[in-house]
Amino acid sequence: MYYLKTSASFDSAHFLHGYNGKCANIHGHHWVVEIKIGDSKLQGSGEKRGMLLDFGDFKQAIRELAEGFDHTLIYEKNTLKPATIAALKEEGFSLVETNFRPTAENFAAHIYADLCNKGLPVFSVAVYESPENCAVYGE
Repeated sequence: MYYLKTSASFDSAHFLHGYNGKCANIHGHHWVVEIKIGDSKLQGSGEKRGMLLDFGDFKQAIRELAEGFDHTLIYEKNTLKPATIAALKEEGFSLVETNFRPTAENFAAHIYADLCNKGLPVFSVAVYESPENCAVYGE
């Protein structure tokens, strides 16, 4: 089995609606996303012969994903009042609404699915919300 691994990072804020603790309040993280792809075969012909995937293409896909979350407030759908969302948007804040609770575990699963849908042979996704703490989703 061949594997490639790369990472990207982004800074964003989030909160956990309905949580009884510090994370119920808006707070930020320097998120690091580490993606590992794998396959038993390398490309057999063309300019990418002998490669699992071009590292440049792999890194670009991960960077684009991270840039979509960078310097935003990430919130779960239906956890902020419409007036709050409108006020934040009027102030020019960047918001990202998700269909999942924005935990490291859910981010890992979301990113895994997103990259699989883009055709990448994803093996695992690790999402670090601090240097010591990460959630991993994958095989």
